[in-house]
Amino acid sequence: MITFITGNKHKVIEAESIFKNYDIKLEHIDLGYMEPQGTLEDVALFGAKYASRKLNKSVIVEDAGLFIRALKGFPGVYSHYVQDTLGNQGILKLMEDVDDRYAEFRSVIGFCAPNSEPKIFLGKVNGLISTEERGNLGFAFDPIFYVESEGKTFGELSTEEKNKFSHRKNSLNKFIKWYASEYKE
Repeated sequence: MITFITGNKHKVIEAESIFKNYDIKLEHIDLGYMEPQGTLEDVALFGAKYASRKLNKSVIVEDAGLFIRALKGFPGVYSHYVQDTLGNQGILKLMEDVDDRYAEFRSVIGFCAPNSEPKIFLGKVNGLISTEERGNLGFAFDPIFYVESEGKTFGELSTEEKNKFSHRKNSLNKFIKWYASEYKE
C-alpha cells in the first residue's frame, strides 16, 4: 500500500491506473499543506517529508508542470496558478505567432518514510503546444499539449493511452522500480 498525498483527483485516477499494473494498492489522502516556492523538486521533497512526518507513514507526493521553451520555461512551477488564471486560451494567446512550439511536461515524485530523508524521481514527456484546444479528456493543459508520435493532444487520449508514456507514468515507473528493488520498510 502506497499513500498518495494530493488534492487532485485526476492525478489519483492516473496513478491508480499505473499502480494496478504492479498490484500495488494506492491510498489517497488530501492533506492540504502550503507548498514552498521553488522547483518541482523542492516542492516534492518538502511535501513528502512534511506528509511523512505528519502522518507517521511512508508517502508519495507529485508535482508537475508544463515547460514551454519559447516562453523560457513558463509556466513551469507556476502551472497550477497559470491554469487557474490564464487557462489554456491564455497560453495559446501567448503563443500566437510563435514558431518554436516545443514544450515538455515534467513530473516529480517525492517519496519519504518516517525518520528518513526524501527521494525524488523525475519523469518527462516532450510535445508541442497546439494552435487550438483539442479534446476534452484529461485535465488542465492536456487539450493544448500535442504529442507528435500519437498525432493527438493529451486531451484526445484516454487515461490508458496517456499512461503508456506520460510524464507521470515515467516518474511513477522510476519510483516503482526503486521501491520494488531497493526499499524495505
